[in-house]
Amino acid sequence: MSEKLRVAVLGGTGMVGQRFISLLSDHPWFTVAGIAASPRSAGMTYEEAINGRWKLGDIPVPEAVRGITVESVENIDKVVSDVDFVFSALAMSKEEIKAIEEQYARTETPVVSNNSAHRWTKDVPMIVPEINPEHAEIIPAQRRRLGTERGFIAVKPNCSIQSYAPALAAWKEFVPTKVLASTYQAISGAGKNFGDWPEMVGNIIPFISGEEEKSEKEPLRIFGHIENDEIVPAASPLITSQCIRVPVLYGHTASVFVSFEKKPEKEALIEKLNSFAGLPQQLGLPSAPAQFIRYMEEENRPQVALDVDYERGMGISVGRLREDTIFDYKFVGLSHNTIRGAAGGAVECAELLVKQGYITKK
Repeated sequence: MSEKLRVAVLGGTGMVGQRFISLLSDHPWFTVAGIAASPRSAGMTYEEAINGRWKLGDIPVPEAVRGITVESVENIDKVVSDVDFVFSALAMSKEEIKAIEEQYARTETPVVSNNSAHRWTKDVPMIVPEINPEHAEIIPAQRRRLGTERGFIAVKPNCSIQSYAPALAAWKEFVPTKVLASTYQAISGAGKNFGDWPEMVGNIIPFISGEEEKSEKEPLRIFGHIENDEIVPAASPLITSQCIRVPVLYGHTASVFVSFEKKPEKEALIEKLNSFAGLPQQLGLPSAPAQFIRYMEEENRPQVALDVDYERGMGISVGRLREDTIFDYKFVGLSHNTIRGAAGGAVECAELLVKQGYITKK
């Protein structure tokens, strides 16, 4: 790309916003030209706004953004005045996010969102680029509804489903029918680290608000199809889940049981995982992992401490695949929740939308 696209990060002072800032610091296609946050941060430099609040540990605040003046996210015309599109990592109520993301889109500014607010808006694509890139074809219908020529909203799905939905996608030809998924989710999924949440040290909390519904329903929307200007979720597989917060900083692990209409041999399942690739790999998108899913033969893998950063945090690790006494098979999956599951997945989605012609220079 001869000239980088200019992007603003909405909610740039929060944990996911910081991850966006970090991932975009040396991006070959995109450059951070604006940062927006709550009115209390407006007018500060980014360095001032995140002073004492930088959550990415040893990763430094990128030099290029330190002096950017943070705008109020409510000052929409100012935020979009000099950018080609925006990433959204807003920390507001769902209704507030729905409203403000549509306001941004109506300024003819594409919005690529990490938030859940629009995941069930009928004409907003929810994309895992390796699995359902064709869902971007709903964007013209959304533009007609919004009355825009260039603006639209696209979202990425919930972070925890990244640890098992890709495996189900790789096994599509065997027709998964029933899935039981228990996820063990890192505290950064709540936007916190151990300094913010000391009571999580040595603790497990068996409840994460809204997560089980997302885990059961969002894969079906990803596996769905476009019909009459809306995305129609798939009818199967039937998914039930339980979501637990565990004392891990990064990495969502899933323990998954699955039955198939056409039960395959274990070796066929492993081959499908290791060979699974999608449009991002074909296009060579900058954020795309060379190998999206890897199968690990060791009995004690994948492990968060050893495997969460696979493919720069953009790959999925699967292990412990074996036959089950009730379901056909069971396995363990692992994904990086703030990279593949959040900011990195949104960045890859934006790259895909650029290649598809939906995001362009203003």
